[in-house]
Amino acid sequence: MEEIRPDENTKPLTWKQYLVIASLLFGLFFGAGNLIFPVHLGQLAGAKWLAATAGFLVTAVLLPLLAVLAISVSHAKGIYDIGRPLGRKFALAFMVLIHLTLGPLFATPRTASISFSVGLQPVLPAKLAQPCLLVFSAIFFILAFIISYQETTILDSVGRVLNPIFLLLLFVVFLLAAAKPMGAAHQQTVTAAYHNMAFFNGFLQGYNTMDALAGLAFGYTIVSAVKQLGKTSAKSNAKVTASAGVIATGAIGLIYIALIWLGATTLKHFKPSAEGGTAFNQIVTYYLGDFGHALLATLVTLTCLTTAVGLLAAFAQDFHRSFSKISYHTWLAIMTFASFVTANFGLDTIIAWSTPMLMFLYPIAIVLIVLSIAKTAFAGDPVVYFWAIGLTMIPALLDMLASFPPVISQSPWAHFIKELQVRLLPLAAIGLDWVIPAAVGIAAGLLVHFYRKRPKQ
Repeated sequence: MEEIRPDENTKPLTWKQYLVIASLLFGLFFGAGNLIFPVHLGQLAGAKWLAATAGFLVTAVLLPLLAVLAISVSHAKGIYDIGRPLGRKFALAFMVLIHLTLGPLFATPRTASISFSVGLQPVLPAKLAQPCLLVFSAIFFILAFIISYQETTILDSVGRVLNPIFLLLLFVVFLLAAAKPMGAAHQQTVTAAYHNMAFFNGFLQGYNTMDALAGLAFGYTIVSAVKQLGKTSAKSNAKVTASAGVIATGAIGLIYIALIWLGATTLKHFKPSAEGGTAFNQIVTYYLGDFGHALLATLVTLTCLTTAVGLLAAFAQDFHRSFSKISYHTWLAIMTFASFVTANFGLDTIIAWSTPMLMFLYPIAIVLIVLSIAKTAFAGDPVVYFWAIGLTMIPALLDMLASFPPVISQSPWAHFIKELQVRLLPLAAIGLDWVIPAAVGIAAGLLVHFYRKRPKQ
């Protein structure tokens, strides 16, 4: 943890400086992958898209901002420090799991599979999809490895050009959709799960962005940028981060709302896709034709390549710091090859197998974020962490089991555990059975903490 110190710069920051921090936050949280999940959510929610949007914004917009604030107010340098009150072993295990999720297991392979599903797959015969994915992902990760190996900043410059063009394309599609909608969103079909539980299902869909985990993993980059502007005390650092975060996450939230609405309007013309990549391509092609598709494919591929380079480098750097006997370049090679292998399982498979890990990690991350922000109220006492995380982890493990693909979740023993879980734990049917145990754990930990601190008679 860092030593508390006063601000080096006591003057208020300018709007330009706030916008610099906001743009960093925007780049951290919004990538090409964030386009597909809101569109898919809109197709699932149909007429219930507003309620689903409200739930989605909690986990995809508010929670990532709170994750960065948790890093700021707790003087943490990353995931390890956030989990450190529970001991070094827990902190290291939690850090490794999040980096594997953001790294070779799910998020990094997803950069290649999304590029392929949005760009090339729609124009290929079905029988050529798998061999073409193999070639595409090989080229994609070779380029990512070379750029990461040389630690060049060329993609930072490219990103400054790409992102505005990408957002301009998105804005044009939104304008065309508003002027000539494919259908009325409030009149579209609602899938069964969203009839009565649209908010909660939207909340869970927000897990797929992985942005809260990214906020914990890379939030120190934002905190450091604010410190470079002279705001070095925890209070002012958090204040600047929060103000810039409202700008950045507000913009992201508006994009998410538009994308979810857009997804709901497509149901009049297109069937719901298994993932949002196909649907987003259909939308752009509908409004901008083949030129729009070609432009989208190029932008998404280059944007995803930029994201992949950042994730590869961050993974290799962090693991080299934690396991220094293995060099940065070796970790980079391991990460790149593993991501290439995973990418070739395809986007649908990656999403299906990432869901169980997210159902396990997100509850723990949410509780750690809350405790990190509020830690001054209980002096960061590890006993509060112990009770809160201990009671959160049990239902989180059960939710992970229940959300595995059918090969596991439909087995007899998994069915038995699921029935027991639904019978004993409130909210288990919607994957939020960790909420009450977490609240009980926090309360119990606080009681123990304040009991220990009571004046001696």
